[in-house]
Amino acid sequence: MAPDKSGPSVINDELDRHYLRMPHAERGMVVGLFGGSFNPPHQGHALVAEIAIKRLALDQLWWMVTPGNPLKDRSQLLPLSERVALSERLAKHPAIKVTAFEKDFATSYTAHTLARVKACNPHVHFIWIMGADSLKTFHRWQKWQDIARMFPIAIIDRPGATLSFLSSKMTKTFDFARIDEDDSRALWKKSAPAWTFIHGPRSRLSSSAIRAKNGA
Repeated sequence: MAPDKSGPSVINDELDRHYLRMPHAERGMVVGLFGGSFNPPHQGHALVAEIAIKRLALDQLWWMVTPGNPLKDRSQLLPLSERVALSERLAKHPAIKVTAFEKDFATSYTAHTLARVKACNPHVHFIWIMGADSLKTFHRWQKWQDIARMFPIAIIDRPGATLSFLSSKMTKTFDFARIDEDDSRALWKKSAPAWTFIHGPRSRLSSSAIRAKNGA
C-alpha cells in the first residue's frame, strides 16, 4: 500500500522501514535522482522536481532526503523523520518517490551513494537532478568529477544562479558535454558526462531563508 501523503509513520523518531529501502524501478525506466538535506523542503524544491519530471520525461523521480550535507552546518538540521514528513506533504506528483535510503549507508557522500544506486539498478536509466544554485559549490563535493561521469546531469534554473552557472568550475570543465535544452527529453540516452541547463518557472524560496525567518 502506498504511504499516506500526510507524512510517514514515526516510532520513537524512527522512520518507517520502507523509507530506508531504495525505491523500486522497472527495467528501462528513466529515473531522476534529486538529493538534498531539504532542511526544510519548500515549494521551490517541488517546482524543480516537477519541471524535471516534465522536461526530462521521467518515469520516476527519487526525492532523496539525506542524513546531512558534509559541507553544511548540521547544528540546525531538522530530524530526518521530520524532513521526510514535510517532503511527503510537498511531493504531489505521482512520479515522486520520497526516500531516505542513504541513512543506512556507511557514507554521506553523493559519489558513493550514486555508485551504489548504479550497481543495484544496472538496467535503469538515471539522471542526476540539481538546482542551479548548487553549482557554485559542486566542485567542492567529494569526487565531483566522478559524479559528472557517472550519470547525465540536469541543472534546473534557480533565482540568482545565473552567475554560478556561467562561472562554475563544473560547467567550464565539462563544457564539451553540454546538451542543448531542446534535446533534454533525450538526455537519458546520452553517455555521461552529459548535462543540460533547463529554464522554467523559478521560486525565490530557500531553506536558509525559511530557517532565518523561523529564528533557527
